Amino acid sequence: MTVELGIPRLRASDAPRADPRAADRPDGFPSLVDRFGRVATDMRLSLTDKCNLRCSYCMPAEGLPWLAKDAVLSADEITRVVGIGVRLLGVRELRLTGGEPLVRADLVDIVAALRAAHPDLPIALTTNAVGLDAKAAPLKEAGLSRINVSLDTLHPETFAQLARRPFFDRVLAGIEAAAAAGLGPVKINAVLMRGINDADAPELLAWCLERGYELRFIEQMPLDADHGWTRRGMVTAGEVREVLSTRFRLSPDPRARDGAPAERFEVRPLDGETRDGAPSSGGQGPALGTVGIIASVTEPFCSDCKRTRITAEGKVMSCLFSHEEVDLRGLLRSGATDEEVAQRWQEAMWLKPKAHGMGHTGLGADDFVQPDRSMSAIGG
Repeated sequence: MTVELGIPRLRASDAPRADPRAADRPDGFPSLVDRFGRVATDMRLSLTDKCNLRCSYCMPAEGLPWLAKDAVLSADEITRVVGIGVRLLGVRELRLTGGEPLVRADLVDIVAALRAAHPDLPIALTTNAVGLDAKAAPLKEAGLSRINVSLDTLHPETFAQLARRPFFDRVLAGIEAAAAAGLGPVKINAVLMRGINDADAPELLAWCLERGYELRFIEQMPLDADHGWTRRGMVTAGEVREVLSTRFRLSPDPRARDGAPAERFEVRPLDGETRDGAPSSGGQGPALGTVGIIASVTEPFCSDCKRTRITAEGKVMSCLFSHEEVDLRGLLRSGATDEEVAQRWQEAMWLKPKAHGMGHTGLGADDFVQPDRSMSAIGG
């Protein structure tokens, strides 16, 4: 549902002061603060709703009706929106998402324009890596900082079952090209599906550790286009830790989480040798690396959320599970000033729900209503 906002204009004095990040910008604009004192500094911007995979936890086998070309933000509009976020609203990190952003022919040009405008801004890309082998080096040269790649299994037949496309080898080629181009740390995102790839988790972690990739397991969320998600059917964070413990010893990462969606763990072998050849001493000694678990369902972290999302057609989604969207594209195309666009964006984030699109956490609760959009249509 697209909504028109009629709330009073926010003033610098309206921003809560419990968090120092809510301090006014030098030009007088408050940051992207909400009613609960959270401040969004991490921007997720979808470049397209199109995707060349049909992952069962995201999209129906037949695909979805795609947006018309003129409905999607242009390269210039993307550059302008990011500029407004960085200059006026305190955005400090940018993640380009989809759909699948690699399907945009102008992706390299978009990254180059963003880097030219913001030399110090971390710019990441979430991708399925199909076609990344040809674009990794150009993206790095254009100014991309790093890559997140979705990979749920190391078995081609299981990959084809989940993604409904036989592109496993192309994904591996893309990951290798990204690492070679210096788009690191390369992060691998995996969703475990019960009875399909959940037993593969230790193998996938070992593979990532050997190559220096950072693996993150993501609980399946109710964002599938088929609306077939159930709380009972999903693989929980606790189950992920349990299956990993059959091969590894996990201990909390001492680094501060600082609003990151993933809870990180240091990984050590149960026995045998560490990566540098030293005895592991039964799980003690140097860590092999880390693994993250994003437990949006069973261990929600909504109270420390720092994300603001812009869909491919330029709508603000203050929460991944929001039912209301606030249009920025219309302002961009109507001659509005940057300050007017920023004001609309602020108002959208001010109304951000407390959690999971509601007044409380509870994905799968009786009062939870799944958003109409699937993950590919929102932007991860």
